[in-house]
Amino acid sequence: MTRETLFVSGIGTGVGKTICSAILALHFEAEYWKPVQAGDLHCSDSITVSTLCSGKIHTHPERYRLQKAASPHNAAAAEEICIKLSDFTIPDYRKKLLIEGAGGLWVPLSDDHFMIDLIQLCNAPVALVARDYLGCINHTLLSIETLKQRNIPLDYMVFNGNFDPDTFRVLYRHLPRGAHAIHIPELTDINLETIAAAAQQIKFF
Repeated sequence: MTRETLFVSGIGTGVGKTICSAILALHFEAEYWKPVQAGDLHCSDSITVSTLCSGKIHTHPERYRLQKAASPHNAAAAEEICIKLSDFTIPDYRKKLLIEGAGGLWVPLSDDHFMIDLIQLCNAPVALVARDYLGCINHTLLSIETLKQRNIPLDYMVFNGNFDPDTFRVLYRHLPRGAHAIHIPELTDINLETIAAAAQQIKFF
């Protein structure tokens, strides 16, 4: 089987990367890795994904587990830690690995390195998650342009939830060649059943 990685990033914080990661992990039958968890260690993103996937996917331990719920560089500084790119090694996986970042592409890991640098280190194409809010067109197109400038492939543009048709049309029109658009339905309730159903109902455009 071909071994593949996919880095799940977002156009910003709070766009639903973790929920989308659970859905995508089930859909692609992939393993999951969150390199940096900052805050909420008792209910981390790894725990959330594993729980929502009914334990059907393998979850790899985080490289950093930081106490403070903040940007990774700030949470690390609170513990007198400096995150270095050389600290990260992709865990051994069998078939496909989903890697979930923190926030957007320019979230700092340290004063010198950002989430996009970790994406390049992992040599992984991106699944970029967006939700529809005022400003999402600007944030999405800026993220797409950044990926282009870094020569990072955008494999999937993930439209999470309901989108205004005009917003969708503009974003879809400006996807780079080779990128697949995915629509994940709006979930009013998030539980094992709705996540499993969403994984089966993913629409590709």
